[in-house]
Amino acid sequence: MLVAVGGGILWLRNTNPKPQIPSSLEMPVPGSDVEEKVVTSGKVVEVTVEGSNFKFSPTTITALRGDTVKLTFKSMGGIHNLVIDQFGVETSQLGEGEEEEVEFVVDKMGTFEYYCAVADHRAMGMTGKLIVGGE
Repeated sequence: MLVAVGGGILWLRNTNPKPQIPSSLEMPVPGSDVEEKVVTSGKVVEVTVEGSNFKFSPTTITALRGDTVKLTFKSMGGIHNLVIDQFGVETSQLGEGEEEEVEFVVDKMGTFEYYCAVADHRAMGMTGKLIVGGE
């Protein structure tokens, strides 16, 4: 900013510049007419989900948009799998005592159902929620 003072010119500098966000942490907001940026956490969220007689434990997983979810699914009885359609996640059908690890990035915010796709397990209540928030 230039300011004229008593016949001279004084140059003032903004001492509180706007912080710069590294481009690797920026994500455009989908569906926005105005180009906006949202800072994501980029953390790794590790969780183990156990599947047993028509239920999951835990029934809720939380993460922030941009996180990598490292999910270990363990079948504790019977044959089960774990599916999250919106993130393209589907484990193999696992027998009792077997486990499988999947890793994915949660790039959308919202509440998403995970479920067992074996026979009618989903209809019998074998579901859970993945809640993805933002900063």
